[in-house]
Amino acid sequence: MNSFGYEIWLAMVTCFAAVFTQNILLTTFLGMCPFTSVSREVKTAAGLGGAVVFVMTCTTAINYWAYKLLIYLDLEFFRFILFIIIIAAFVQFVEMVIDRYSPKLYQSLGIFLPLITVNCAILGASLFMVIREYHFIQTIGYGFGAGLGWMLAILAMAGIRTRLNESRVPEGLRGPGITLIIAGLMALAFIGFTGVLS
Repeated sequence: MNSFGYEIWLAMVTCFAAVFTQNILLTTFLGMCPFTSVSREVKTAAGLGGAVVFVMTCTTAINYWAYKLLIYLDLEFFRFILFIIIIAAFVQFVEMVIDRYSPKLYQSLGIFLPLITVNCAILGASLFMVIREYHFIQTIGYGFGAGLGWMLAILAMAGIRTRLNESRVPEGLRGPGITLIIAGLMALAFIGFTGVLS
């Protein structure tokens, strides 16, 4: 296998791991605020999940080169500010596109769409990329996989919460209580994949 083929294979493995065994939401609990708030309806959760996948994939790729530039200029301490600026720019772009082409989705996402800017899962993906010293193709695989894993988790939660609306949940557990219990059970289920690939 040549070096490019190995890089592609490594990116696929990293992507798989980011979706299941290292799910950024269910193993590190980053991005819990929009996860618990927007997961009431499947359609809204799918819209926010798609936006997170796009923003996370693009920002990790751009932040990879931005970080390399910062290392070259000996300004590595500046990375947090630069990462947040890049993330904010992409979120503004996504917000304008959704507002233009899907006003209904834009209204249903409400304040949580611009809050992707401060979603710690997106910043966390860029920081994990730096800490784990991923190569560029592997970074793209990781960014896509982390976003896909976050989307998978919020879609699963939205589906479960939709069914819970028809169930008899004890009064004290309604709302955030049952949501956090379900998130804990989902995290246990995803941790079960740990032996497969890490």
